[in-house]
Amino acid sequence: MAHRVFMRKLFFLLLVLGALPGAAQYNVVLEIDTIPHFTPMDSIFVAGTVNGWNPQSKDHQVIPPPDGPLQMLINAPAGLLSFKFTRGSWNSVETSAKGGDIENRTIDVRGDTLVHVSIRGWKDRFVRKAKPRTALPTVRVLRDSLWMPQLERSRRVWVCLPKDYYQSKKRYPVLYLQDAQNLFDDSVTAFGEWGIDEAMDSLERSVGGIIIVAIEHGGNKRINEYSPYDMERFGKGEGRAYTDFLVQTLKPLVDRTLRTRRDRSNTFIAGSSMGGLISLYAHLRYPQVFGASGVFSPAFWVAPDIRKDVLRQGNSLTGKVFFYAGEAESETMVPDMLTIFNLLHQLSKAKMETVIRADARHTEAAWRKEFPGFIRFIMKKEPKPFTPRF
Repeated sequence: MAHRVFMRKLFFLLLVLGALPGAAQYNVVLEIDTIPHFTPMDSIFVAGTVNGWNPQSKDHQVIPPPDGPLQMLINAPAGLLSFKFTRGSWNSVETSAKGGDIENRTIDVRGDTLVHVSIRGWKDRFVRKAKPRTALPTVRVLRDSLWMPQLERSRRVWVCLPKDYYQSKKRYPVLYLQDAQNLFDDSVTAFGEWGIDEAMDSLERSVGGIIIVAIEHGGNKRINEYSPYDMERFGKGEGRAYTDFLVQTLKPLVDRTLRTRRDRSNTFIAGSSMGGLISLYAHLRYPQVFGASGVFSPAFWVAPDIRKDVLRQGNSLTGKVFFYAGEAESETMVPDMLTIFNLLHQLSKAKMETVIRADARHTEAAWRKEFPGFIRFIMKKEPKPFTPRF
């Protein structure tokens, strides 16, 4: 009987090794019909789901032809392709003709296609009223420029403290979040914010206070820092060094500076997209440090080798893992996520929860809706196993 169970598990693992296949790629041609007259034609880039929203990806730069229309060829998988045009920075992202923010462009890719587009304006060409700050007073900068010796660069780190932090002597659990630029303040993001501070303000009464530590992403280095593996399209993966920074540099600083509960059962990590990928990797690599992870819309398509790490280290994973994905994100998002979920379900002793929304897209607004459920899941007190006494 034991032999049969072993063979069934082995068969399942062999199937998973062939999972996360590269999705079918299609040619999407963006033909730019009109641009503002002052635009240098060699300064236009595409930032979107195909490149981790890198505003200056050399692989997605519009190269003006000697004659003919201005075009950009993108190789994209089936499903929704979301993007915006930039001139190399989010400070010069495309706008409406009057300089207002516009929604992400989306294309439902089902085959090779030609799409005509018009660019009406650029953000840096307008005098803009400053957006009002939306961050609550509980949000503040922990370090404006924290040196990351593992990566030889610096990064700003934010914290969101419990409301009663300065009125008590309590110690608190800590949640480490990626992409700090998109978490607290609508005035500093081009994508909208998660509303982490408002969510925690509402949740504290039911789940207790949590210290949120949020690390800003590295801009053009974001994909590299959040990927544990080298990538043919995006270059060297620095995720191993990044997780070393979190554990060896940032966590000791946080524990020295703030009143934290330092044990693994009170230390969590989460992120979305590439941030979801690196959060699961950190939990796998440092199960003695992190007791739970939030894996929102994980970019497993960038890093199919994550399944190898799950196979190698999944049996050491304990605690809790929260998976979330939207079916409207891409054709492969949910299947890729479920492949990893099913593999961990076979190998690990972690308690897992999976949320799939039919109409949800790859947006901060979607992750904002799911964040409270993640917090309730990781903070729920599990009953202690009954041990009979004789």
